[in-house]
Amino acid sequence: MIGQSIGSVYLSWEALCKFTPIYYFDTSGHAFSYPLARIFGCKVICYTHYPTISLDMLSRVRGRSSMYNNEALIAQSNWRSQCKVIYYMIFSWMYGLVGSFAHLAMVNSSWTQSHIEKLWGIPRRIRRVFPPCDTSGLQALPLERPLTTPIIISVAQFRPEKAHSLQLEAFSLAIEKLEEDMSRPKLQFVGSCRNRADEERLQNLKKLAVELKVEEDVEFHKNLMYRDLVRLLGGATAGIHSMIDEHFGIGVVEYMAAGAIPIAHNSAGPKMDIVLEEDGQQTGFLAQTVEEYADAILKILSMRETERLNMAAAARRRACKFSEQRFYEDFKAAVRPILCNSS
Repeated sequence: MIGQSIGSVYLSWEALCKFTPIYYFDTSGHAFSYPLARIFGCKVICYTHYPTISLDMLSRVRGRSSMYNNEALIAQSNWRSQCKVIYYMIFSWMYGLVGSFAHLAMVNSSWTQSHIEKLWGIPRRIRRVFPPCDTSGLQALPLERPLTTPIIISVAQFRPEKAHSLQLEAFSLAIEKLEEDMSRPKLQFVGSCRNRADEERLQNLKKLAVELKVEEDVEFHKNLMYRDLVRLLGGATAGIHSMIDEHFGIGVVEYMAAGAIPIAHNSAGPKMDIVLEEDGQQTGFLAQTVEEYADAILKILSMRETERLNMAAAARRRACKFSEQRFYEDFKAAVRPILCNSS
């Protein structure tokens, strides 16, 4: 991380030497370039999607938790973990120092805001501006769903942090617990593969479906066109998401806009900003363990149609809070003081 950050400083220096703007606007997370931009006399504005390092990352390394961003080889070794903790502490101090040079820091969620405030120490210069989610096409889909076979959809790249195997295990457990009068659901995985590792992950997921004896109930859709994705979302009763600490969660917003009741991970963006009550009405479910996900699936399957429609309608209204228009308004309100004070 330190090497990449130093590289971003050099890249910024080259750009600033060729042209020095009044406003230096960073949307790619290169915080180490902010002091340099200040030296060149720029007003530094940034839109931070995800902190380069978070306090959660540091705590997981301290706790020696093996995850996608903390390899088992390191987690199982005390001295390797200690070295990584020291490295992270040094980097987090450096990151906090350079971030504090921003005149205005916009963040995309409450989770990101809490981390940036603690790391950068400039709470009065931080504004939360939710990202623009163009869901107008999904909002037009009917809320009614086929009553014969309920569809649970999972839309995400086949990356390790998306935790697809947890979804599959929860689906299998839900089927085991199905009551006789409940319809047997289908699970649709929709995603893209970036490389060979993703392809292997997809194949392992298919093998797991066979091991769990649910292969007849699971579909895999790779690299779909957007119109085909919209068609699948329009037939889904629920949408499942299981990434830990998803900074915002546009996929969850898309489920809600399409009328699919979300079952999202009980952390970060989905927990703090998205799957919240709307006009006193529940908009979805939050879960963390296989059992909790399975219970949420069963609750949706056991709902009366009127109850499901009410929740889906509330979720759709909630999704409107993250529209492009809302982004434009919040963005302008955030940058206006900087622009007016410079004119």
